[in-house]
Amino acid sequence: MNEIEFLAEEIFKRYGSIKRARGPFLYTAKRTRLTDLYQEGGRAILGWGGGSAFTMLKNALDRGATGSYRTDFTQRLEKAVNELFIGSSRKTFIFSSKIDAVSAGLKINSEGTSVYHPWHQTEINWEDVECIVIEPTLPWTQNIFLLAVKDTEENNIKFGDVMKRQIRLSSPMEAAVTRSIYNLISALQTRQEKDWFIYDNIINQYWERKGPYLFPKIPMDSYRAFVLHCLDLGIVISPVYENPSIVPFGADRGVFAALKKNPFRSEN
Repeated sequence: MNEIEFLAEEIFKRYGSIKRARGPFLYTAKRTRLTDLYQEGGRAILGWGGGSAFTMLKNALDRGATGSYRTDFTQRLEKAVNELFIGSSRKTFIFSSKIDAVSAGLKINSEGTSVYHPWHQTEINWEDVECIVIEPTLPWTQNIFLLAVKDTEENNIKFGDVMKRQIRLSSPMEAAVTRSIYNLISALQTRQEKDWFIYDNIINQYWERKGPYLFPKIPMDSYRAFVLHCLDLGIVISPVYENPSIVPFGADRGVFAALKKNPFRSEN
C-alpha cells in the first residue's frame, strides 16, 4: 500500500467517507470537518471545487464536442500558459505522467528544465527557464501534466521526440485546465506572504514554511506516526515525506488548536 492509499484508508477508518469538500476543509460521513493540508499534492491549492474551471467543463460538455481532436480550447490553453509565464513565447505539450513530462523537458534541455510550484521558487526567473513542467491546479486532474517549452528554432528541432509521448485532452478538459491557469494567474495577484505567516507560531515546531508550502522537520522514520497523530486531531497532512503539506488558505488559526494542545512527541 502506497502512502496516498494509506492516508485514504486511515481517514475512512476514523471518519468514514468524504461527503463534501470546500476550501481547505473535508466533511466526512461522521460529520467531522477535517482541515486539509495535503490538498491533493497541490492540485487543490485553489480549493476543491474548481470554481469557474468546473463551470467551463460543464459548458464544454453541453456542446457535445468531447473527442480528442483540436478545438477552440486547444489554442486557448497554450495562450493561458503564455500569460502565466509572460515574457516568453512557449509551445505547450500535455503528458499523462510527471515522469514523461520531465523526461521530455530534459531531452530538449537537460539543464533548463524545472517543475513549477506557485508562490515557492521566488528566486527563479521563469522567463529564462527553457522547459517548465506545470501541474494544473485542479484536484481532479492527477494524470495531466503540461510542459511549456520556449518556442525557439533550437528547441523546435527536438519537438519531434517530445510529441511521441504527448496526449490530447478532450475539449471539456482543455476548457477546465485553461480556466484553472487563469484562476491561478488571478490568485498569484492576491495571495501573498501575509496569508501564510499567520500560522507560523503554531506550525514552526513541525514544519519549515516556504511560501504556502510546509516541509517537515519531523525525522523521516517518525513521519508516518506524525501523519496519524495529526489525523487523530482532524488535520490531514501530506502522507509523502518528500512532498510538502500546504497552508490551509482561508482557515482560522483555530484549526491548529488541537495540535497545540496535543503536541507530537517524536521517539527520536
